[in-house]
Amino acid sequence: MVTIGDVAREAGVSRSTVSYALSGKRPISPVVKERIQTAVEELGYTANAGAKALATSRTHVLALLARFLDDEFAPAMLEYILGVTDHARSLGYDTLMVTEEDGVRALQRLSRSRKVDGFLLLNVSEEDERLDALVKVSQPASTVGLPGRTGDVDIFDLDFAAAGRLMVDRMHDLGHRELVLVSQPEHVVARGGAYVWRLADAACERATQLGVTVHACFGSSSQPAIGEDLHEVLDTHPNATGLLLNNEAAAAALPNVLWSRGLRAPEDLSVIGRYSDDFARTFSLPFSAIDSAADELGRAAVDRLVGRITGRVSDEAPPGVELLAPTLTDRGSLAAPPGR
Repeated sequence: MVTIGDVAREAGVSRSTVSYALSGKRPISPVVKERIQTAVEELGYTANAGAKALATSRTHVLALLARFLDDEFAPAMLEYILGVTDHARSLGYDTLMVTEEDGVRALQRLSRSRKVDGFLLLNVSEEDERLDALVKVSQPASTVGLPGRTGDVDIFDLDFAAAGRLMVDRMHDLGHRELVLVSQPEHVVARGGAYVWRLADAACERATQLGVTVHACFGSSSQPAIGEDLHEVLDTHPNATGLLLNNEAAAAALPNVLWSRGLRAPEDLSVIGRYSDDFARTFSLPFSAIDSAADELGRAAVDRLVGRITGRVSDEAPPGVELLAPTLTDRGSLAAPPGR
């Protein structure tokens, strides 16, 4: 049976462009629309044809493309993987995890083999080359992570900009006027880790609006380097009364760093991290944090993907972007600055 992906390949456009052309939900140039219509007629495509084919030939396997990177904290990455695989299993789907360095080649190979019903991407960068490959395959896809270009696949992510603003707002409301923000390593930003600068830029912008000073810096993703980084940050900014962490390794290392310096949170230093409840339990972290919502994002991405595979979500429904609003869990590490 002909799928919307087949039409997209024949017309030389993306799946989303075909969806928009067929649904009329976005304007498409007459030239492109004519190309799509010609492909539809030549291939004999009809609405939901892909869903009908999948109903008889599905493998009930999802491909999860994940990359374990040396400069990221592996335990945090595993949470996203578990969020996807656990929910996929509950819906009757197995997960084929692909960690091949050449993600584009892996995508193309799996798509041609028809061994999987759909693709889900993690570690999505700002200019992720895998997205170009995704729009050319016949299987549907979704991502956990917001790339710079949207409109091609279903995208789910935490609203990192809103998270940055929430961190600063909470500290400001308590009376803090000098903060330190520790982000992921700088080379994570260099390779397109947009979530780092989305949070940092929004936090710094809100701080400027509120008259709060934020010292933004990068930290390592592993021990013992991150512990040394935290000591250096605290030495360099002794007047800072609040610490913001967009770095899971830093959060895991902080209890020992504070203990070695004779400091306590929140008596000496208020702390807000960004990680999940499960992560906090695993590392016995006593710090208030914005939930990274790894499990919730994985569930949402799988639900949408399976919906497209089964036809519950129409082929003509354009891909969307869903950003999860941040929530702050108070674990007692927040208080007014010392002396207030």
